[in-house]
Amino acid sequence: MASTPTIQPRCSLRHHATSPRRSKPCRARVAVAAAATASAAAAAPAASVARESARRTASVASMWRQVQGSHDWDGLLQPLHPVVRDEVARYGELVGACYKVLDADPSSARHMCCKYGKESVLEEAGVAGAGYEVTRYIYATPDVGAAPSTSGRSSWVGYVAVSTDEMTRRLGRRDVLVSLRGTVTQAEWAANLMSALEPARLDARGAHPDVKVESGFLNLYTSSAESAGGMGSCRDQLLREVSRLVTSLSRDHPREDMSVTLAGHSMGSALATLLGYDLAELGLNRDASGRRVPVTVFSFGGPRVGNAAFKDRCDELGVKVLRVANVRDPVTMLPGALLNEGTSGFLAGWGGDRYTHVGVELALDFLRLRDLGSVHDLGAYVSSIKARTCGEAQNAAADGRGGVLARAMEFVEGQRAAAFAWKEAALQMGGLVQTLGLI
Repeated sequence: MASTPTIQPRCSLRHHATSPRRSKPCRARVAVAAAATASAAAAAPAASVARESARRTASVASMWRQVQGSHDWDGLLQPLHPVVRDEVARYGELVGACYKVLDADPSSARHMCCKYGKESVLEEAGVAGAGYEVTRYIYATPDVGAAPSTSGRSSWVGYVAVSTDEMTRRLGRRDVLVSLRGTVTQAEWAANLMSALEPARLDARGAHPDVKVESGFLNLYTSSAESAGGMGSCRDQLLREVSRLVTSLSRDHPREDMSVTLAGHSMGSALATLLGYDLAELGLNRDASGRRVPVTVFSFGGPRVGNAAFKDRCDELGVKVLRVANVRDPVTMLPGALLNEGTSGFLAGWGGDRYTHVGVELALDFLRLRDLGSVHDLGAYVSSIKARTCGEAQNAAADGRGGVLARAMEFVEGQRAAAFAWKEAALQMGGLVQTLGLI
């Protein structure tokens, strides 16, 4: 600024007006312009670095509401924010614990139960430092006739836990967690194939008869075994425990913020979504002072759960759902592989309810040709999240076509043009998924 008065006279407009030749630019002005350009060029990457540094140094506590979807993860998924990435992967690992401690040995006296007690289960599952204390185990009882040997028997599907004091300080709020596994038993598989939409009838006054969900998931959620020792249905267990914790914790810690996080894989994500809707619809996500506690679902490889009215009602109630979905995972395209929220063309005029995804999608893209089932594997989901392969069109398949599953998807998509072939295509898709045991 101090040199400006001496520069301007040497480069006046009068010099340009009187000279018949094109004047050369003033050296001082060129130097100033060059310096400004260089400064701007240096500032741009510096600002970018600063923004990225801020993203990386942001703590969960400082942005936990955004991580839980308060703004529908706007600006946090493309690119994937490091804090969101770490939190989603963490919840995925807590769901993975359900598989690691499940006793799947048919000869065991604890068959289809958890191998360990609540005090040690997370440690035995390999997530000892998770920062949660398990408060209750959850059981589901499919009531289906397709698998008489297992129908009506309860199976352990997950747990309810609460963040410890130390973890609460790190998270910036007390977190009530529900973690639910995917399909394991024949009866659960049979229930998954019950793909007809039916009224949910979970609201106390029946005010929303248009809200419909898949009958199989509703069966798993609401059925109870006669010999279950009075524990009730999966729904009864979850509603009692979550509402108890929300009320008691808010009384004991009135100044703490709180969240309810529902995390599940495959079938478990469907149950988690039903629970999120149920809690909000019944108003059980209100603490002792009447404040609304945010409810968030982290769905890993989850199928569609209900119709458009169900999706709209979840939105109205403020239930946030982040769907972590591998674009090559056929389970995320079911039910409603042909008639869904994205259907266009001839089939768009088909009458009746359509299955509709709830929430925001975080897209992954991974495939191992030697292990086609990995497209739905929870461990592969978590690894992909940690590698930050989100929202990109990268494919690990050597043939560049996504392998057998991708070609199966292309076959189903091709059936959209055939007016009367959609039922056959849906059956073939169902057969593919059943053969691979993906749900």
